[in-house]
Amino acid sequence: MKNGARMKDRERRGRTWRWLHLLAASALLAGGGMGMAASEVQGQDAPGLEAPPLTLGGAVERALDRNRDIREARFGLEQAEAQVSEAWGEVYPRVDLSSSYTRNLAPAVSFLPAILFDPEADPDELLRVQFGADNQWMGQIQVEQPLFEARAFIGVGAAGRYEELQSEVVRARVQEVVTGVRGLYYDLLLAQEQARLIEESVRRVQESLAETQALQQEGLASDYEVLRLEVELANLRPSLRRAENAYAQARRELALELELEDPESIRVTGSLAEMDLADPAENSPENRAILEFAGVALDGPTTQDALLEAAYTGSSRLRQAAAQEDLRQAELRVEQAEYLPRVSLFGSWQVQAQQDGSPEFFGSGPQRGYARNVGVQVTIPLFTGRQRGARVSRTRAALNEARVETEQARERTALEIRNLLEDVEEAELRAQGQALAVRQARRGYEIASAEFREGTLSHLELTDAEVALRESEFNYAEAVHDYLTARSRLDQAVGQVPMVDAPVVGR
Repeated sequence: MKNGARMKDRERRGRTWRWLHLLAASALLAGGGMGMAASEVQGQDAPGLEAPPLTLGGAVERALDRNRDIREARFGLEQAEAQVSEAWGEVYPRVDLSSSYTRNLAPAVSFLPAILFDPEADPDELLRVQFGADNQWMGQIQVEQPLFEARAFIGVGAAGRYEELQSEVVRARVQEVVTGVRGLYYDLLLAQEQARLIEESVRRVQESLAETQALQQEGLASDYEVLRLEVELANLRPSLRRAENAYAQARRELALELELEDPESIRVTGSLAEMDLADPAENSPENRAILEFAGVALDGPTTQDALLEAAYTGSSRLRQAAAQEDLRQAELRVEQAEYLPRVSLFGSWQVQAQQDGSPEFFGSGPQRGYARNVGVQVTIPLFTGRQRGARVSRTRAALNEARVETEQARERTALEIRNLLEDVEEAELRAQGQALAVRQARRGYEIASAEFREGTLSHLELTDAEVALRESEFNYAEAVHDYLTARSRLDQAVGQVPMVDAPVVGR
């Protein structure tokens, strides 16, 4: 008898549960839930006013086109190019044109012994002789061509080394920007995922609360069960608000990097919770585009050695260190060239004219004279107060310092690649484990919901199943986020960042 009565009561409760479930679902669809709507989580506005979705590639292209750090680095490269042209100017011939006009208000005079002009004059007699006329003109063209000047020729090479260094600085800035945008994009996807998952939890708890309140009115649920769900809902509200704030902050960070005036218009594509790392082909086109945005391949048993080998030729840090060492070596040769003689060829053409009275441009024929000369000049530095030796010593010390920095850069790069490769592998394994946990938690929540509606499971157990599902879904999204972030940093460490060598990098 007791068993029969229990079966009838269970059937009646099951029918009531199904009816209340439909009623609560209808109410939620009509009135909506608390917190951020699904369209708001995705960054959507009213129909017809939606901004186009922002892909990862589109975000990177916009950052490369507008980033201030890249523009600053390019200006530095332009200065280096100008220095190269300036260095070549020391090798080319130098041509100077000079001209002058002098008006003698009182021409200079001198006193000479009269005996120079008249042998019979008194030896003490002096004659007043005027030098120069009222108007004097002078014009000259002077040419000088270095024949052997080691400092100038080596300086051209040093300027070229500096240009190479600045070019690598630009490349490094571009890599930093691309990596930074990738990280901000992944952060926004994770914040979006967290807000969505917490909103789903709010929706589930609201449904359970509505059903339990209806059962309480029918006398089929206790006050404690209603109170327990109300407490759970109250605990979720601050979490949802924090998730909303984190999502808004992530959008503002990305908007600042991309120089977008309206962060609310950003809608990113892709979903971390739905991303399949094991089989990229099974992903949606948006998620597949994100997974394909990688610079290095991570397959084969010698991955670490291959990455280190690639970094030695592609890492911007190592290339800058090598360019800095080459520059210091060139500067040392420039200072050592100060000990060598300088040989140059020179020539000049000069015209002078003088005349009295009103100025007449360069006078007439008899009042004009010309001079022409050519020659070779050799300059041998003998003593400069030990300045040359001090400069050579200082430059040699800078070269040794650059060599030490190159060795340290190689060691740091090797360590960073090993660490990042371990982070990538750990995040990938964690994502695989969490993928299984998500499937199990989702199945567990379905079973718990069914048993709860049948009256064989308590509200506390149902809430635990919901929390387990939410945590497993977020943990999977977080593992995918960590994997993508570690991959982007690994790309930068190896020096194979996507889109860095695209035309947008050029000037």
